Amino acid sequence: MEGSVTERVQEPLIRLEGVSRVFRTEDVETHALADVNLEVRAGSFVSIEGPSGCGKSTLLSLLGLLDAPSKGTYTLGGQAVQSLGTAQRARVRRKQIGFIFQGFNLIGDLDVFENVELPLTYLGVPKKESKERVAAALERVQMGHRKHHMPAQLSGGQQQRVAVARAVVGKPLILLADEPTGNLDSKNGAQVMDLLAELHRDGATLCMVTHDPRYATAATQRVRLFDGRIQDSTQSEERDHALAG
Repeated sequence: MEGSVTERVQEPLIRLEGVSRVFRTEDVETHALADVNLEVRAGSFVSIEGPSGCGKSTLLSLLGLLDAPSKGTYTLGGQAVQSLGTAQRARVRRKQIGFIFQGFNLIGDLDVFENVELPLTYLGVPKKESKERVAAALERVQMGHRKHHMPAQLSGGQQQRVAVARAVVGKPLILLADEPTGNLDSKNGAQVMDLLAELHRDGATLCMVTHDPRYATAATQRVRLFDGRIQDSTQSEERDHALAG
């Protein structure tokens, strides 16, 4: 029995096997991803890199269950998820995946606290626990003092910090970040990357699409795409150290 537990611990958090995504119209068939094989272990910080149009966003959408593969298997946390229906995918997303978008995606009619609390409302977390978790998440990103401000009253960097708090408040298995620094100047971009690196050091598993090689170096696993295929995947020793710790 003990051996089987050890095997489960060693299983990748994410495994893609032979994954392809084809978009079809009446006249055109576009192969956005082709025969992608990828493993991501708990505690990894993965950067997904490559030129425009290479399939980065498509891959992130599949990882986040915003889309489904045309072919292949996707295992998340030990569960095969590639064939789940729309409602089932939505349930898995709410419970296991946190999203950080380039455009922040905060709701303008809600204040900072309410934006961060929203995922917990969908999860049915009791109000007292919800308020405690939101407060802790905002303090973690140093935005507790702005909890009653509206998104329009915040800078881009502050909005992205709130978006990070919203992503982590539900305690997801994995954080997916789509160009999280894309709308920020260099100073705010560096601050957001420092925050993501801190989350990783604390044990978070992150997959980040980025076009900036400076930020890709923070990752412990770098995946390079070209024409929908993984051209290269490298891991650093830091990943193994983090997992061992």
